[in-house]
Amino acid sequence: MPRRKRVYRKNWKPDSKYGSLVVGRFVGHLMERGKRSIAEKIIQDCFEIIHDRTKKGGLNVFEQAIKNVSPLVELKSRRIGGANYQVPIQVLGDRRATLGMRWIISATRTKKGKKMAEKLALELIDASQKTGAAMKKREDTHRMADANKAFAHFA
Repeated sequence: MPRRKRVYRKNWKPDSKYGSLVVGRFVGHLMERGKRSIAEKIIQDCFEIIHDRTKKGGLNVFEQAIKNVSPLVELKSRRIGGANYQVPIQVLGDRRATLGMRWIISATRTKKGKKMAEKLALELIDASQKTGAAMKKREDTHRMADANKAFAHFA
């Protein structure tokens, strides 16, 4: 009998303006203290900034950025024989996109000096071009997973 509770998938609502489930999930991750309208406004402003700077659709750049940043593998700590090993595990489905979204948001929040919409737009543009802090986090994770490939049989 498992010791943990069963985790049920959350039913995300699509975004009100774009009708996209991915944007709706991103709004949920970006939102702080339940202020959904502020998070939606930040994303709308961000998409306008992206459109002005790249002459591409904000939604297209956003989806490309999420796809680029989403990791293929992640590391999980396993305690075996009194030692902790970082075991590389393949990331599946929704968790890939969720990790990518979290990394983009955390990279955006670490930047200082500009409005959130502007910082998010710059990070999404960078991620769509395979540069930036979120892509660095993905590459570091993949590099660590590659270095710990010897422990993959512990998974």
